[in-house]
Parts: sequence; structure tokens; C-alpha cells
Amino acid sequence: MRKPIIAGNWKMNKTASEAKAFAQAVATKIPSNDKVDSVVGSPALFLETLVSESKGTDLKVAAQNCYWENAGAFTGETSPAALADLGVQYVIIGHSERREYFHETDEEINKKAKAIFANGMLPILCCGESLETYEAEKTAEWIEGQITAGLADLSAEQVSSMVIAYEPIWAIGTGKSADATIADTICGVVRSTVEKLYGNDVASKVRIQYGGSVKPENIAEYMAKENVDGALVGGASLEADSFLALLDAVK
Repeated sequence: MRKPIIAGNWKMNKTASEAKAFAQAVATKIPSNDKVDSVVGSPALFLETLVSESKGTDLKVAAQNCYWENAGAFTGETSPAALADLGVQYVIIGHSERREYFHETDEEINKKAKAIFANGMLPILCCGESLETYEAEKTAEWIEGQITAGLADLSAEQVSSMVIAYEPIWAIGTGKSADATIADTICGVVRSTVEKLYGNDVASKVRIQYGGSVKPENIAEYMAKENVDGALVGGASLEADSFLALLDAVK
């Protein structure tokens, strides 16, 4: 059985004081990590606060991005080595907003995944298609391409331990969502792609999240599906009560 993983993605929201208040409100109330992995993905400004406030609890912290080099003349970028030293456990990479607005490529995302592993953290690698691709019925082909390129040269052990998040671009921040059957089908495409690349054992271990307008009211529908192991949640992760409700629905 794959352990569920719920990860909040705050995107570019909150202030330092709001981040601290959130962590204080949820850190001691989340379920034990033998039932579910509870993760908060925060802007870099608040990571130190979240790590500090979550010490001794089962709340885990994710960065929303990093660079693929540990140090150098890369003004404005975030070092994976510095994130690991801070105590960050996960890094979200390949989010559709990063791909679309900042023109990140599959090759760059692959380099980030390698750097994250090299520094002892785990990537949450995102994939997803546009509405145009979905309506053209080319989703499976698109997703397979993103996964194949994103996992290039990673070891079977690494892929087994990481998280992959399927987020259809047309369901992010729109209020629309792929229904549970669609989500399960495409998460199944992700799993079958991993199986082609690494075999059944790895495919059975890798955890795959669905993301896109997930809320406490609908998360159980997704979690009931065979290929959905968790959720990458945007808006519903911003408030402490809502985040806790998501965890309670899957523990």
C-alpha cells in the first residue's frame, strides 16, 4: 500500500506572519505520518519559519522551486544545498505555472530533480496538459513525454521514492476539475509510463498525486481511485482549517 501524501502549494501567497500563524495552527494537529504525509509548499521567504515551527511534529516542508546548481553566479535563484541545510524535505518542480510563465523545459526540470536527490531531498515533479491538448485527445502522449524526459537518468530507487503530480493546466485555479475517473485514468498513464521505463516494482511504489481545484468536499472521490495517492492542493491549502480537513479526509 502506498501511503497518501497531501501537499499544499501556497504559490505566491501569505506574509511571514501569516505563514507562522498557519504553522502554529496546524503543526500539532495533523495526523501521524504513519497514516499520511502532510506537506506544505511555501515561497522561499517563509521556509525557515515553517521548518522551525514544524520541528518535532509530522508536518513536512516543501520549497516551490530550486536551481540545479548548489552555488554560483545565479542571481535570484535558490540553492538546493541551502534548502537541504535548512531542513526542507521536498521541492516542487515542473509546475505548469513555472513551465508556462518562466519557460522551464523538461530538460531543466530533470536537472533540478537530480540536484534535489543529490542533496537528500525528494522532488514532487509536476506534469499536465493544456485544454487544447486535452480536447485534441493527446493527453496521454503529452504526459508520457513529460514523464520520460523528466525522469531521464534517474535511478529506479530514486523514482520509487519521489512523488509525481498530475495537474491538468485547465483545472488549476479555474474552479474546474477533472473528475475522479479522468484523474485516475491520467494518473494511470503516469504509472504505466514509469512501468515502461523502470518496471512494475517501481511503478507500484511511486506515489502519484492529482492536483486541480481539490477541496475537502471532493478529495475523497479522488483518493478512492486506484492510481491516485494524494493531492497537490492550491487554494484549499491556504487556510489552516481547510488544510486540516483535507488531511482528515484521507487519514
